[in-house]
Amino acid sequence: MSILTSTTIARAWAVQRRDGTVLGFTDHDQPLQFDGIGFRPDTGLSASAVVQGLGLSIDNTEAMGVLTDDAITERDLMAGRWDAAEVRLWDVDWTDVASRRLIFRGHLGEVSRNGGAFRAELRGLSEPLNNPQGRVYHPRCSADLGDGKCGMDLTRPGYFAEGTVAQDDEGLRLVLDGIAGHEARWFERGRLLVLSGPAEGLSGLVKVDRALPGNQRAVELWAALGLRPQIGDRVRLVAGCDKSGATCRLKFDNFLNFRGFPHLPSEDWLLSPQARQGG
Repeated sequence: MSILTSTTIARAWAVQRRDGTVLGFTDHDQPLQFDGIGFRPDTGLSASAVVQGLGLSIDNTEAMGVLTDDAITERDLMAGRWDAAEVRLWDVDWTDVASRRLIFRGHLGEVSRNGGAFRAELRGLSEPLNNPQGRVYHPRCSADLGDGKCGMDLTRPGYFAEGTVAQDDEGLRLVLDGIAGHEARWFERGRLLVLSGPAEGLSGLVKVDRALPGNQRAVELWAALGLRPQIGDRVRLVAGCDKSGATCRLKFDNFLNFRGFPHLPSEDWLLSPQARQGG
């Protein structure tokens, strides 16, 4: 293996999406090939300085690029297909690619765009150490509806509904056809999943859910979908949960799996004079 020299060093990136797609980029003016990946020089991807700390401090950097071809498209970015993609960055001797050094490994974080350019935050392997650990003792449930702790089967009849998009307002407010038989607000705090069309696979959290005449439903999301659904696209609504014990018991009949502590005294009670006096 040759020794890396400053005059022959290039940077090479490999980005692997969650669907298994792997793309390679380099700031060298010729293609590079190693680890079974072709690194293309014509994609407009570059990087700012990599900040790497000792011990458990967080590594961070940014990747910037221009949407010049089908390697990284605006549609894929807005659809979230690059979210949490694995990233590896090497310093590589372009005269002998066997002489290389891995200097960063992590995942894509927040992706933003401005015109035809994009900017992606890169998060190092120590980023998960920022996540809260342990269990929170709280009156409301700590599980996510439908996960392993909750155990609720959201494919049971009555807890989901499918219909088509009849109206769309900037991917934020939609009117849906073919959804009836559910109480008003049944899907609030639930999810809307797009099943077909350009926005297929995108989902959003439901803020407002209203029943309309004629088997229609008016839904407003907390945040607009990255790609606007088209009229006629199929969508699925999943029932929402406010994580209270009453909702778990009455709406989902799932109180045996409730992960909260509904009998904890409230903060008002703990701060009251009677509580301080032991009454």
